[in-house]
Amino acid sequence: MPPTASVAEVATERPARYGRQLVSHLGRKAGGEWSAEHDTGWITLGEGRAEVSCTPGVLHLQVSIPAHPEQLPRLEDVVGRHLVRFGSKDELVVTWTRADGSVGSTQRGEGTDDET
Repeated sequence: MPPTASVAEVATERPARYGRQLVSHLGRKAGGEWSAEHDTGWITLGEGRAEVSCTPGVLHLQVSIPAHPEQLPRLEDVVGRHLVRFGSKDELVVTWTRADGSVGSTQRGEGTDDET
């Protein structure tokens, strides 16, 4: 069975800023919430979900879609592409690792996606 979740750790000097921006932007469509107190948030992505959290210098992302694992690459792309666009000045790169340890997609620069 294909994996149903992927994680990415994005190095940035401003993880809370980007986390808040990502949740605010993507959450407008189907729902999401950011906690400034805990620097964490979530986003509804159709039948999937993204979890966002911060530690110093790192924005942690997790996307999951248990009912339709074949859509996992699309969720990686949506979340990663938006984050890379927001962080274009900081040249953010999002590299996903799937729950089974396999390599997911990578988003870098102007929304390009190098899915492997």
